[in-house]
Amino acid sequence: MKKLVVYDSLYGNTEKVAYAVAKSLSAKTVTVKEIKIADLQGLDVLVVGSPTQGGRATIALQELLKDIPPKTLKNVKTAVFDTRFLEKELNFALKMLVKTIGYAAPKMAEVLKSKGVKLIAPPEGFIVIGKEGPLAPGELKRAREWLKL
Repeated sequence: MKKLVVYDSLYGNTEKVAYAVAKSLSAKTVTVKEIKIADLQGLDVLVVGSPTQGGRATIALQELLKDIPPKTLKNVKTAVFDTRFLEKELNFALKMLVKTIGYAAPKMAEVLKSKGVKLIAPPEGFIVIGKEGPLAPGELKRAREWLKL
């Protein structure tokens, strides 16, 4: 079974989650900067992760998802995650902003669904403390337990 975790990371938190997920799935990991569309051929399982930046995935990850040709990922079992702030710990203005713009994972899931994937889990968010992290306590353990195939 060919399994791949593709991620982008700005401060290393999303990378840590990606490696935790990959380890639990016995999957290969690759950064968005390293991947080629051809690497997506013949996949059985694809996991995609990004930090949330302005309610979206990083620009590099958005570009990758946009550039995937139709049918390349038809019926590939797929899951998406993002790293994000814990909403209840934000001030009122930031809470309102998050409610308006949302998080990266649901948007990535929608793009991937349009490419024909089969989502095997709801989009997931892993919590970081502060802009640069670290990950909140227990998040790596939760990442390792998140997907069970």
